[in-house]
Amino acid sequence: MFKIVDKQHFSPAVVKLVVEAPEIARARKAGHFVIVRACEGGERIPLTIADADPVRGTITLVVQSVGVSTRKINALEPGEALIDVVGPLGRATHIEKVGTVVCCGGGVGVAPLLPIIRAMKQAGNRVVSVLAARTRDLIILEEQVREVSDEVIIMTDDGSYGTKGLVTDGVESVIQREKVDQVVTIGPAVMMKFVSLLTEKYGIPTVCSLNTIMVDGTGMCGACRVTVDGRTRFVCIDGPEFDAHKVDFDEMMMRLRAYND
Repeated sequence: MFKIVDKQHFSPAVVKLVVEAPEIARARKAGHFVIVRACEGGERIPLTIADADPVRGTITLVVQSVGVSTRKINALEPGEALIDVVGPLGRATHIEKVGTVVCCGGGVGVAPLLPIIRAMKQAGNRVVSVLAARTRDLIILEEQVREVSDEVIIMTDDGSYGTKGLVTDGVESVIQREKVDQVVTIGPAVMMKFVSLLTEKYGIPTVCSLNTIMVDGTGMCGACRVTVDGRTRFVCIDGPEFDAHKVDFDEMMMRLRAYND
């Protein structure tokens, strides 16, 4: 059992949970994820580790209520526990000093982006973070992102906070004023697709973190398969991060819609 020690609501549908998981906290690196179950017989849900405290032995998860299982997870209170937390899974983010890195996140995609921003800054990069959401209330982790970024740009669809526009508008504004050596993008698939198209136009290396349907997280089921550079890859063991310019986002989005009903 993995006890919840702290809980914070970012919005009615988005919750931050701090969970006791000492071994995972010690082993986790930026880019890793876990698979959790709320209860016996529950659905397996992949969640990126947004933060970890090896001293306290805790990891931080950000969960958006979408279906039955995520609602069950978000209904848990401090003192209660998740029955399973398996990880760290996936490949850690490749971190190196490249120069100026633009890290752009949409909605809850900011949660998995935060440890990457922190690691890129620690590696000596200039980090410009672009946070985007439909409206002000959906911007999360802004304070934490500001602490580890050289600059933060906020974009909202409705103009209720920061600058009115899409994440691509924010990213392009940086590209047009200074040399950008790498872009990292995490968020909805359609957002990552258009960020990729933008940066490909400018010839800027871009990494995306994919959020495909996943079941076992060990490469056995094949549910998370995607086409990258014309070849089948499994997000759980080959990813979750890939060269964004080589991902078939249209195929991925079609697969993500498979269980909408």
